[in-house]
Amino acid sequence: MSCISGKNGIVPCEDHKDCIDKAMEIAERTCSEKQLKFTNLRREILRMIWEGHGPKKAYDLLSELQLTNQSAKPATVYRTLEFLIENGFIHKINSLNAFVGCSHPLKQQDCYFLICDNCNDISEHCDPAITSAIKTITERNQFTLKNTTLEIAGHCNSCIQHRD
Repeated sequence: MSCISGKNGIVPCEDHKDCIDKAMEIAERTCSEKQLKFTNLRREILRMIWEGHGPKKAYDLLSELQLTNQSAKPATVYRTLEFLIENGFIHKINSLNAFVGCSHPLKQQDCYFLICDNCNDISEHCDPAITSAIKTITERNQFTLKNTTLEIAGHCNSCIQHRD
């Protein structure tokens, strides 16, 4: 899994605790700067998403949340997920109906995801050429872009090497 971006782009996770801490720190700072409430529930769900090294489904998050808060309801989780998406802290992977942490929330751009069908690893990438091509196509077709989600399914290098 790729976690928080480094100087040369997205880097593989070497110490996932550091990735989680960095993601939480960025969310805290961003909410403070934007004067948004980063409630305990929002904090907890963001941490749950980051703790897993793979995509998390909403009902898995609900089940995990109910271990400490039995009154938690699906609507609560979905509202929290909407907040986290709107503020760039997580992404929804539509093809899996699941959520992953955003590896670079301070540089929100149209990103694309490489999803391994074998191990379910998801890596986030951004490319100005892809973003430009999408912008050109939408403008040419007089289409107002709301958001872009590009998901590319295949097999990661690690899985390909282990099959040989």
